[in-house]
Amino acid sequence: MSETDVEFSDDQQQENYHTHTYRCKHATGDIIDYCEEASRRGMKVLGFSDHSALPDDRWLAGRMSYAELGEYAASIDQARCDFPQLKILKSMECEYIPEYRSWYEDELLGEYNFDYLVGAAHFFTEGDRWHGTYGGTNSPQRLRAFADYTVNMMETGLFSFIAHPDLFGNCYLNWDRDALACSRDIIKASVELGIGLEINALGFRKQAHKKKDNPFPMYPWLPFWEEAAAHDVKVIVNSDAHRPADLQARTGQARRFASELALAFMDMRDLGRD
Repeated sequence: MSETDVEFSDDQQQENYHTHTYRCKHATGDIIDYCEEASRRGMKVLGFSDHSALPDDRWLAGRMSYAELGEYAASIDQARCDFPQLKILKSMECEYIPEYRSWYEDELLGEYNFDYLVGAAHFFTEGDRWHGTYGGTNSPQRLRAFADYTVNMMETGLFSFIAHPDLFGNCYLNWDRDALACSRDIIKASVELGIGLEINALGFRKQAHKKKDNPFPMYPWLPFWEEAAAHDVKVIVNSDAHRPADLQARTGQARRFASELALAFMDMRDLGRD
């Protein structure tokens, strides 16, 4: 019996707004596979948010090529016809690249009529240099750069929520004043700009398989969310599914995590166009 069949199954949520397909090269399953699984489970809302294609095809090891964008969007549009019992939303999980601002607005939100965009700092800038967040937030200076980048992303107004904002815990060892300062900057911007922060259930799945020799706290990082709970932050729980079987995996645990901290949930009506 898999982990998706056992604990935390009592209150798995019926919506997921963070879903990947095979196009990102580290997930399995296509649009139809996720829709069939969501329908089998009686889910209500399925938001596809694969790692964003980019006009210059950078970072292709973990995302679709720009040439695949049209087919990805068309597949989601077709699924809306094929699965009328589901509310299917079209999105991308994006890094923000300032020189492409008009592309996010005119092509993704415009031409392709995406319902929402997810902000995610898998890469972040420090001056003119890009760093990968996995392994890259390993100093106070990098934490500052990560926070600044994430705040700047929120300030664009392009993104409905920020995925795993505590991702920096994958390689920053201790909760200290620098980790707190990084967190406070992100949390403050979230409150002031009205942009939700995601409690990511994939992090709980990663923690469950964490190797004994891994000293890092990973995510969701409890002190980050305790700090968030002290402010008027709105949160969203997502599975961050990379295979159809994980559409609801650990979402019950993530929702209880949020409830135990008395965190308020985003109004889901803010996602998706009428």
